[in-house]
Amino acid sequence: MRLDYVTIFPDFFAPLSLSLAGKAVDSGLLSVAVHDLRTWTTDRHRTVDDTPYGGGAGMVMKPEAWGAALDAVLPAPPARATLVVPTPSGRPFTQALARDLAGREHLVFACGRYEGIDQRVLDHAATRAEVDEVVEVSLGDYVLNGGEVAALAITEAVVRLLPGFMGNASSLVEESHEDGLLEYPVYTKPSSWRGHEVPPVLLSGDHGRIAAWRREQALERTARRRPDLLPPTATGTDWTIVPATRADAGELLTLQRACWLQEAIVNDDVAGIPALHESLDDVLAWLDEWTTYVVRVPSDGGRLVGAVRGRLVGDAWDIGRVMVAPDLQGRGLGRLLLEHVQRVAPPEATSYVLFTGAQSHANIRMYRKAGFRLRPDIAAPPLAVVLTKTRSRDQRIGSRS
Repeated sequence: MRLDYVTIFPDFFAPLSLSLAGKAVDSGLLSVAVHDLRTWTTDRHRTVDDTPYGGGAGMVMKPEAWGAALDAVLPAPPARATLVVPTPSGRPFTQALARDLAGREHLVFACGRYEGIDQRVLDHAATRAEVDEVVEVSLGDYVLNGGEVAALAITEAVVRLLPGFMGNASSLVEESHEDGLLEYPVYTKPSSWRGHEVPPVLLSGDHGRIAAWRREQALERTARRRPDLLPPTATGTDWTIVPATRADAGELLTLQRACWLQEAIVNDDVAGIPALHESLDDVLAWLDEWTTYVVRVPSDGGRLVGAVRGRLVGDAWDIGRVMVAPDLQGRGLGRLLLEHVQRVAPPEATSYVLFTGAQSHANIRMYRKAGFRLRPDIAAPPLAVVLTKTRSRDQRIGSRS
């Protein structure tokens, strides 16, 4: 990934040479360049700002230097870059946006000062062939002196998601905001410190119980500190999970095509994804073979927004087609569907098994947080990975009642 920063304070970006970011630059994973905006001024005072049209307090950054700077820094077509503009009036910066930006090849940060950059600079940039998007982004509901601190924060959130950046990639799996919730409390050795004990469940070695405890703690912490992040089902709204019927087939076909088109893009594979090639008759056929559940929203006209299916294969409960409407992804519905399909497994099931795309990192994070483990020893479909989870005796007894 290439990162360019245009600023009137280049020294702000010295931290990019430190820690993991510095190592990533040394290894070639990142290419970083910092540019002084004043390089492109034309007067002897190197002026970058002027009074605002229409009056008012403060100064506005002039368009001439910015235009020349972007002419020099943006790539030559057909290469493209994303222009990131930190500003209090931008869209909120989220983990989802960090993941989006981590998928881009070239980010150019325009670090404004004073009252901001003349709007014409951004409007013109949006029309340029070498700019795929202008992303105005805010760290939060407060004002900084300039965009440099925000650019550094955005950079750290983005580049740590790049494959190969973190020494242990699994450390990215269980973090705040990755599934719409805050992270659960974490502990390390010693087990007793100044009269405070590590919760016994974490010492039990029972991965199923540990996963359930962590989920409960994440929900409780989120409810207490950030209730706005809770998924609708956790806040008492009207998502309902009900058994599917043959009348759902048309909506299921539409939903799975939307969901698996995303998977095809992520995994660079359209031909090898069966869900994209199924007909209505195919969906009707598997509805007869699988135990399937759908999620509807009564207040939205009964809209079908999610689904999941399971079937017994030997003594394993085979889980598939975990689907969530694109506009509701990242709000915890996928996790709720996964929990539900595990609860309804028949008593004979001693384990759960599922597969997902090898590059579907968001899916893998969700499954691992739910207690599933990657199984490279089990044959998987092309470009996919298999995950399994042992079913506890308590869960098997509970399914009988």
